[in-house]
Amino acid sequence: MTDKPFAPACERNREPILSVLRTHFADRRAVLEIGSGTGQHAVHFAAAMPWLQWQCSDRAGHLPGIRAWLDEAALGNTPPPLALDVAAAAWPYAGTDDGRFDAAFSANTLHIMGWPEVEAFFAGVDRVLGGDGVLVVYGPFNDDGAYTSDSNRDFDAWLKARDPRSGIRDSGAVDALARDIGLRRVDDVAMPANNRCLAWRRMR
Repeated sequence: MTDKPFAPACERNREPILSVLRTHFADRRAVLEIGSGTGQHAVHFAAAMPWLQWQCSDRAGHLPGIRAWLDEAALGNTPPPLALDVAAAAWPYAGTDDGRFDAAFSANTLHIMGWPEVEAFFAGVDRVLGGDGVLVVYGPFNDDGAYTSDSNRDFDAWLKARDPRSGIRDSGAVDALARDIGLRRVDDVAMPANNRCLAWRRMR
């Protein structure tokens, strides 16, 4: 049996994120989580919001750990996790009438990717999100090219030292990608540790 991976940050941020998701996913049915990581968020959110079908996805190497969390929780609304590389042309489809998800969620992913992958992220969301779909993204963001805290400046330097392609994204630049696929920002919620939850809804 695969040992369950564990990220302490998931335990710390799951309740603040859940409070945002309860608002924006209250009328949703099928959610694609992009970059499920350890799987901790998935079991917590799916248990707290049983009306949702919570579809995990991540790169193939992360799937055994995610499965370990899902198998232990044994929830009825968490199908097996799917392999997804955001840069791939093929993204998963939902088990809904039109094959599209009505919500998507991602935590702590955009600053890990290179900018071309961030663009691919939104292009993929465009293909799989339904006509009134909702997207919620959690993580650190800059505003107008400026850091919002000293800790975020230090974190960005650490990210770029590890991988020059990564880094904290500017909220305006991300918002522009969202607008290009018909998403309008409807919320920007301050989270602990200088993170934020940005929420968009498709208006077409």
